[in-house]
Amino acid sequence: MKKYTSENIRNVALISHGSAGKTSLTEALLFSSGAVNRLGKIEAGNTTTDFDPDEIKKQVTINVGLAPLEWDGVKINLLDTPGYFDFIGDVLGALRVADSVITVVCAVSGVEVGTEKVWGYANDFNLPRFVVINKLDRENANYEGTLEQLRDHFGLSVAPLQMPIGKEASFKGVVDLVKQKAIMFSDDGKKTQEEDIPADLVDQAQDLREKLVEVVAEADDSLLEKYLEGEALTDEEINRGLRQGVLSGKIVPVLCCAATSNYGILPLLDLIKSYLPSPLDQEEMKGVKPGSDEEVVRKLKPEEPLSAFVFKTLADPYVGRINYFRVYSGMIKPDSQVYNATKDITERFGQVFSMRGKNQVSMDEVVTGDIACVAKLQETATGDTLCDSSSPIVFPPLNFPEPVISFAVEPKTKGDEEKVGTGLSRFLEEDPTFHMERRVETKQTIISGLGELHLEIIVSRLAQKFGVEVDLSTPKVPYKETITGQSRVEGKHKKQSGGRGQFGHVYIEMEPAETGQGLVFENKIFGGAVPRQYVPAVEKGVNEAMEEGVVAGYPVEDIVVRLVDGSYHTVDSSEMAFKIAASQAFKKGMEQAKPVLLEPIMNIEVIVPEAFMGDIMGDLNSKRGRIQGMEPEGGLQKIKAQVPMAEMFKYSIDLRSMTQGRGFFSMNFSHYEEVPHQVAEQVVAAAQKEKEEE
Repeated sequence: MKKYTSENIRNVALISHGSAGKTSLTEALLFSSGAVNRLGKIEAGNTTTDFDPDEIKKQVTINVGLAPLEWDGVKINLLDTPGYFDFIGDVLGALRVADSVITVVCAVSGVEVGTEKVWGYANDFNLPRFVVINKLDRENANYEGTLEQLRDHFGLSVAPLQMPIGKEASFKGVVDLVKQKAIMFSDDGKKTQEEDIPADLVDQAQDLREKLVEVVAEADDSLLEKYLEGEALTDEEINRGLRQGVLSGKIVPVLCCAATSNYGILPLLDLIKSYLPSPLDQEEMKGVKPGSDEEVVRKLKPEEPLSAFVFKTLADPYVGRINYFRVYSGMIKPDSQVYNATKDITERFGQVFSMRGKNQVSMDEVVTGDIACVAKLQETATGDTLCDSSSPIVFPPLNFPEPVISFAVEPKTKGDEEKVGTGLSRFLEEDPTFHMERRVETKQTIISGLGELHLEIIVSRLAQKFGVEVDLSTPKVPYKETITGQSRVEGKHKKQSGGRGQFGHVYIEMEPAETGQGLVFENKIFGGAVPRQYVPAVEKGVNEAMEEGVVAGYPVEDIVVRLVDGSYHTVDSSEMAFKIAASQAFKKGMEQAKPVLLEPIMNIEVIVPEAFMGDIMGDLNSKRGRIQGMEPEGGLQKIKAQVPMAEMFKYSIDLRSMTQGRGFFSMNFSHYEEVPHQVAEQVVAAAQKEKEEE
């Protein structure tokens, strides 16, 4: 691949609802530009960007795929993103480094939930965009209906630049509304020919062109003046106004294609070159000085000091770590030292390369605005800023959504625990939306992600890459126990069996402590009834006894224990004897002090369209939830509630089904509170059954 200057680079992310045809469109763009020599098909599992075994098996994109191509003097870095929201982390990473997006909409399905969501994300990143209506060669394809939906959802800035010639299987060309010419496809879409617009489409084309000219004029004051005076705009003025309107976000051109037939691709390549921004169209990036809040502004120019952002990390047991990054200013060359300002370390760069799917394309340099990869950096990960150490800057990190579903993970083969831990730790490096924790209370390893499919893929990769198979199960709730009353009890451990005996004897008082205090241990011994050297053993005995409460065997918290009296034997007393005596006293005292079971309560925020409010609130009430309040949020409604963790394990699935995928939620731990009696009985019964089975 030859060298390109920054103004001749286009970084374009393809976004859509799942199955709208992003990967097929990426493949067609690669094929038509000559970057690949055959047109891969999703069904055949041979597309360039979906090369992961799970992507081939499930026929969905899981990882963002980088696919550079060359077209008419420009380098286009395509970023093929996942359409399923279980993998939204990769979409956000791609949008962070893209300069523009192509929103792909299926001509059969029209605007879907995912279309609305990715449009919102593109708005968040303030990205210029095209809309491509894809699959126009399919049965039931409806260009007019889809265009109407686009305008209904996204406003009148959505303006057709093309209209299709022929419907469904007879789709064979497009009308270019600027040139006012028909572009006919031949030779499997690899050739185009300009002709006059077919007579039966002239009126419709004229109507759409007038609407396009109106939108273009409104985006440029000088053109608007001319338009309002009744003067016709020239093609050159329309093209200039279109580019300005696209860059400002005032115009979203709508284009037509059938990616699997390779139709509409050559005109699309021309339009990407002509209308979408280069990296130099954005003037600056803001960051902070490392270790402070002091703002630093970096001009996005080749002559500025180096700055780059890592937006994707792949962890492979054989190749090691591969970091995908975009250079915002300056240049990176192979075999150079680069400063990681996020982690305050210097990394040694070896070879730099681009990736076209799984194939490396070597690069001699990475200029301002270009996207590339580097392997085997020691500590650099997604979200890190790389820069010149003499002019450090840290760009804002990526904000990823928190996990919404969790499972307990256990190896199928005993002894594989270490392999599971190693594999999952690697996935933590490459996927910031995947979380893992070891819950001491339930002795389980918990993995959390953005959906069932997300975690299913993690498990599948664990088997493929690390050779270890695991079972997933619903996590146990980390219940706790405490007391609500007071007690005073005696604990005595006495053993005589030839030789030296064992003797420990204590009296303790117990009462509830304030929330969050854990164990409050007080030594109230006077006159040496229990010698000072044995008091730590008493506290240790209490601590160990607290690991397993008397209600259902869960850890005990928030309890005051006072050592008030006892006795000892000059020969037979020992630390072990007092530890055992204290443990026995604690269990007896807890039984007498009205013990109760506690459960974790979660704060949740659910954001849904207003139409679903009643269903959501009714469902939360049925889950023992307490509604805390409601407020509008960006055209949607936010419901705040507190709900027991036990009711929330499958909530992401429930919410998707209740809101047709339009609702989303976040959740974090709030506090522990007493379990209602009826629920507590079930938990205790389950704990007893589990103990018997062991």
